[in-house]
Amino acid sequence: MKSCGSMLELPGLRLPPAGFLLLLPFLLLLLPATPAPHRASYKPVIVVHGLFDSSYSFRHLLEYINETHPGTVVTVLDLFDGRESLRPLWEQVQGFREAVAPIMAKAPQGVHLICYSQGGLVCRALLSVMDEHNVDSFISLSSPQMGQYGDTDYLKWLFPTSMRSNLYRICYSPWGQEFSICNYWHDPHHDDLYLNASSFLALINGERDHPNATAWRKNFLRVGRLVLIGGPDDGVITPWQSSFFGFYDANETVLEMEEQLVYLRDSFGLKTLLARGAIVRCPMAGISHTAWHSNRTLYETCIEPWLS
Repeated sequence: MKSCGSMLELPGLRLPPAGFLLLLPFLLLLLPATPAPHRASYKPVIVVHGLFDSSYSFRHLLEYINETHPGTVVTVLDLFDGRESLRPLWEQVQGFREAVAPIMAKAPQGVHLICYSQGGLVCRALLSVMDEHNVDSFISLSSPQMGQYGDTDYLKWLFPTSMRSNLYRICYSPWGQEFSICNYWHDPHHDDLYLNASSFLALINGERDHPNATAWRKNFLRVGRLVLIGGPDDGVITPWQSSFFGFYDANETVLEMEEQLVYLRDSFGLKTLLARGAIVRCPMAGISHTAWHSNRTLYETCIEPWLS
């Protein structure tokens, strides 16, 4: 008979001593733990709504992001909802700035902005006035970036006795500029009035001289990527190419972004962004204005790829 400390033997098999078997569970505790599977960490997403909207409108978008990028912190800002969205845009910019600044401060790796319709102009102004913003992707979702010139239900409700041909009489007055819609009303037949009276769009476009123009341009160029989304069946943004910085000339012929003076002069940084490959254009047909943030195909094609 062999001693207790020797290996136990069975036909064709050698076993360790019984004492070692007793210690085995404790020895296993000393081994380094198997690392947990790596889980991607996504940048926080901030969503800014449009005219007459609220955070509830983005429930589908929130669902899509949570499904494809689990763990993403998504903040749909609940400011200037409903009729409050008619407040002057500079007032809204200040309110949204106070809301996004703490979110950015807690995200040193950067954030993504998804900004819908009128909200896209609010966000572009935010990128201009915030010296230390850390926006990676600015996703402009069917936003009238070069302005609006069309008879829509919104305008008919707000100004029932006016048509687009004479709305400039209201919008290019001090009283009219108290309404957000008038802040980006862009009448191609009254360009001089637009340049002189516009208290918002002409400024963020760099179309009118102001002391902050150089600083705003520098701030805007901090953005990592500009994603432009829109389409011919929108039904509200007029012309729909405004979502891509195209707009009418005096004959109502649409000139694309590269033909616009703001691009040719690089007045706020568009030409520079395009040169460094930081502008993505994602046109999509068959989507009406109120469906951009709930269309799953649009999300997967034009939004999800940029939410790193």
